[in-house]
Amino acid sequence: MQKIMLPERPDWRAEAEELGFTFADMHGEPYWDEGTVYQFSLAQIEDDIEDPSTALHAMCREAVPIILADEALMEKMGIPREHWDLVADSWHREDPEIYGRFDLAYDGTGPAKLLEYNADTPTSLYESASFQWSWLEGQQALGVLRDSDDQFNGIHESLVERFRALFAADSDLHFAAIGGNAEDYATVECMGWAAREAGLGAHYTDLEKVGLSTDGQFLDAEDRVIGTLFKLYPWEDLLRDDYARHLATAECRVLEPAWKSLLSNKGLLPVLWQMFPGHPNLLPAFFEADIAEALAGTGPAAGPVAQAFSRADKALARGYVTKPLFSREGASVSIFEEGTLKEQADNTEYAQQPRIVQGYAPLPVFDGFRPVIGAWIIGTECAGIGIREDRSRITQDLSRFKPHFIRD
Repeated sequence: MQKIMLPERPDWRAEAEELGFTFADMHGEPYWDEGTVYQFSLAQIEDDIEDPSTALHAMCREAVPIILADEALMEKMGIPREHWDLVADSWHREDPEIYGRFDLAYDGTGPAKLLEYNADTPTSLYESASFQWSWLEGQQALGVLRDSDDQFNGIHESLVERFRALFAADSDLHFAAIGGNAEDYATVECMGWAAREAGLGAHYTDLEKVGLSTDGQFLDAEDRVIGTLFKLYPWEDLLRDDYARHLATAECRVLEPAWKSLLSNKGLLPVLWQMFPGHPNLLPAFFEADIAEALAGTGPAAGPVAQAFSRADKALARGYVTKPLFSREGASVSIFEEGTLKEQADNTEYAQQPRIVQGYAPLPVFDGFRPVIGAWIIGTECAGIGIREDRSRITQDLSRFKPHFIRD
């Protein structure tokens, strides 16, 4: 894995404008940045990222019934009690999943370390699946890259096959995001594009325009009944929304399914560490409240947690991160090294939430930037990656998206 300088395509901004990639610059900073790119070997992709990510997703699915069977754990993870049955029923019905994105720390030598799982509403889908593939083809056409160079990117094709496998031809799906957000719209349109290619009907509606019929069904802005809804709206918010009381009776299949609320929750990380202690792709992780109980010798989990914490104590003493159960763009995350606060996010929006403590895996530094690998799971398998980098140790909303290629 290395970061190399390449000439930018001379017409990429015109292409971005034509394709509606209106957020190539954000907050007065470049977001899409192809002046430098990341190069991988095939072995790095297959052995260190693709296969481990697919295995991690299988481990996450193993965690779902464990969490559902443990009321104390459901409480710790902040799932509203009134919706426990909704979440459990969606799992027992085997409601299908479409996508998710693991965020991994990886320096080219492995093993990649799981930082978190964006299992419900991950963005950067369009730039990962589409625009970086256009970059590869464009640079090959210009002779900048070799014809034999490749990219780990079967995301769009995998989405098409996933929709085709789950829905009968001509099924109608609705895709919703908050109106006026270009990045969110790009994500749902990327989904809709794949659904249409799979032979399905795909209708977009602003999330705030979704209504209710007199008999409790969801309606789009044109008063069409919504039978299947992909919503770019996180479950942790939806389950606290007034609309949540209609979810069980609206006869609407929701994507991602309600059981994904257990995987898009930072509380998943201590559950995985308890299930798979010492796994090479996991970092030690604990609920902050459990650590306090363990150190005090109180609480039902004190014994097992104290033992697990003592085994991880040296790693955590070197460095750890505290994260709220629910947060976006690194908000309210703090990094400690040898007990000293080294960096914390400027955005403290989620500071009042319960937190987890996770071992610190420093991101590699290339030319002053720290990349995070976003490994895309489509269905149950890893289908591609996208890379964001930030000058900060905490990848935040000013990060840059970087294309990549594979060369052996």
